[in-house]
Amino acid sequence: MRAGKGGMTAIIDYGRGNLFSLQNALEFLEIPCEITSDVNKIENADRIILPGVGAFGDAMQQLQARSLTSFLRRQAKEKPFLGICLGMQLLFGTGYEFGEWEGLGLLQGEVVPIEAPGLKIPHMGWNSLRYHRENPLLHGVPEGTYVYFVHSFRAKTPEENVAADCEYGEAIPALVGRGTLFGAQFHPEKSGRAGLQMLKNFSRL
Repeated sequence: MRAGKGGMTAIIDYGRGNLFSLQNALEFLEIPCEITSDVNKIENADRIILPGVGAFGDAMQQLQARSLTSFLRRQAKEKPFLGICLGMQLLFGTGYEFGEWEGLGLLQGEVVPIEAPGLKIPHMGWNSLRYHRENPLLHGVPEGTYVYFVHSFRAKTPEENVAADCEYGEAIPALVGRGTLFGAQFHPEKSGRAGLQMLKNFSRL
């Protein structure tokens, strides 16, 4: 699956992400990429991916410790930017995991616990996507496709930001965004051919 359009993709390293599985997926697609926290390398990249695993507040502290918060806010307005899992949640204004934390504020909304009575939390495993609006990351990916999730919190955001959701006791925003800013609650790098297609689509922006 060749990606097509060239250019470097920066994978943000702030100590809180599945960096190497994402890097492996991009390299399989022959997408040039580099794991880095160097602002000069990120600034020179053609697009940015912000992965993330763990807690919202800790992740924001790690970004702040590396002087990346204000920098990433600016970069996200200048080039294609994709947040994955916790990285997607950090795109919003506020997170309520072990307290109240300020996020990057790139999308309107907040991150709240999943309310799914009778269902196991975290929401972990494969779930199918329901589409709400056109999104370039979904080109070539049929509605109803299953993708892989691991999370206990979800975004609460205006409907116009939601390109796709899934059902897990309630509607869970799965793919959000505006312009060339995207957030995937699921892990594209762990979602088989569909996830690779989404990464391929992102690389062509």
